[in-house]
Amino acid sequence: MAEHRSMQRAALLDAARSLLSEGGTEALTFPALAERTGLARSSVYEYFRSRAAVVEELCEVDFPVWAAEVSDAMQRASTSEAKVEACVRQQLALVGDRRHRAVVAISASELDAGAREKIRAAHGGLVAMIVEALGELGHTEPRLAAMLLQGVVDAAVRRIELGAAEDPTAITDAAVAMALRGVRG
Repeated sequence: MAEHRSMQRAALLDAARSLLSEGGTEALTFPALAERTGLARSSVYEYFRSRAAVVEELCEVDFPVWAAEVSDAMQRASTSEAKVEACVRQQLALVGDRRHRAVVAISASELDAGAREKIRAAHGGLVAMIVEALGELGHTEPRLAAMLLQGVVDAAVRRIELGAAEDPTAITDAAVAMALRGVRG
């Protein structure tokens, strides 16, 4: 019974990821979740009391996994500059991934404090690694530089998701070049 419930919960989260990546937070509704999973709408309420609860659980499950993939790529890099490049490339490589698309949709939406805190914690770990790499590169204000660097990444993410005229590889290369020229000061 518990196994069945956990499979249904996983199916609901997977349906939520799809809905978020296809239509953003407006697409994430209980009727849509019920339709995607073949569950009765009343059953959806047995698992989650609100949309915010679905979003919070997705944050708990997906954001740390996503952050760990970026963090692993950075740890494999041998120099501080390579760490910065790995951070940019890995984040942009994950753009097509439904988990990442869901996280982006979630980040842009109204989240309750609990979910925001979980995202901040996972994000904080990533930012700390970037700040450390920028400090090693001799930045006097590595925290500010890290925030600006993330702005470049966020802009590139949006450009890729919009299906801009440029190829995603060209967007990624341009973001990396801008980041590396910027971090060299």
